[in-house]
Amino acid sequence: MESISLQFLNDNLLNKYQQHQTDPLYRRILDGNYELVSYLPGSSIRFWLNDEALDYATHWHPAIEMIMPLENGYTVIVGQEEFRLAPGDILIIPSGALHHLIAPPTGTRLIYLFDFSILSKIRGISYLTPYLSQPTLINRENHEEIYDKQIQLMIRMYIDYFSDNSLRELLAYSHLLEFFATFGGYRMHCEDAVPISSTGIRHHKVLMERLNKVFDYLEEHYTEEITLEKAADIAGFSKFHFSRQFKKCSGYSFYDYLCYLRIKSAESLLPNPELSITELALQSGFASLSTFNRTFKRFKNCTPTEYRNLYNRNVHSL
Repeated sequence: MESISLQFLNDNLLNKYQQHQTDPLYRRILDGNYELVSYLPGSSIRFWLNDEALDYATHWHPAIEMIMPLENGYTVIVGQEEFRLAPGDILIIPSGALHHLIAPPTGTRLIYLFDFSILSKIRGISYLTPYLSQPTLINRENHEEIYDKQIQLMIRMYIDYFSDNSLRELLAYSHLLEFFATFGGYRMHCEDAVPISSTGIRHHKVLMERLNKVFDYLEEHYTEEITLEKAADIAGFSKFHFSRQFKKCSGYSFYDYLCYLRIKSAESLLPNPELSITELALQSGFASLSTFNRTFKRFKNCTPTEYRNLYNRNVHSL
């Protein structure tokens, strides 16, 4: 892959794609604290080269967002965590996360939004789900071994997305898949938690293999009744040891992660007007409507009905 610098991208491509800044199709639109992600017809990804000195108040959207400043920094607050991005830093914001964007007086940055559900059925993706449910910062300091490659993939995604190639979206997705495959491989083999001794490395590998069995099982059976004991049995651990290791790996308790998967399923079903809220709640694995409404509100900061109305308003505005 031929290397392209951030400065080259900033100097040579900003003017070329400046027209998109005034095109209504490329504007970011907030409705309250919900962002209406206006994908192009038939698409599930959206890229911007943004140079606006505008802040975006606290908001959320179903898409995963990736931000990489090219010139000057950018401040992003996700939940209660603040990230001060330098040029070349890559921040991955999980879908549904409340976040606040603060721009400098001048500067440019790449902003990507995409529907991760398109990739969610690929075998092995379940390993990444826990990591992509939390904000993730990728820079040279904390991901030195893969950083240069990830930067080039971000740039290639952008160039292909705005090219005249009829396969541009396929090419962009191929780079996106490689980006996450590289990230997943790094997390699997190079995390700080991996012990240095060969015995410790073998132990860590066995641990991740066992937990990956659970992640795969949950991806396929989350609509069913799954107990902590059942999941621990799949991993071959006591439920107490499993709970600790699962929380350490995913950042979620077991039951919160199970709810997260069910909420993601409900998100994909809510746009379907032929399904009642009760029907889609049951199809997503919730035992009752009240539990679904309460859990959805906790994860998404709005009710299922409000989410459906916001989606319909987004579609009708295009």
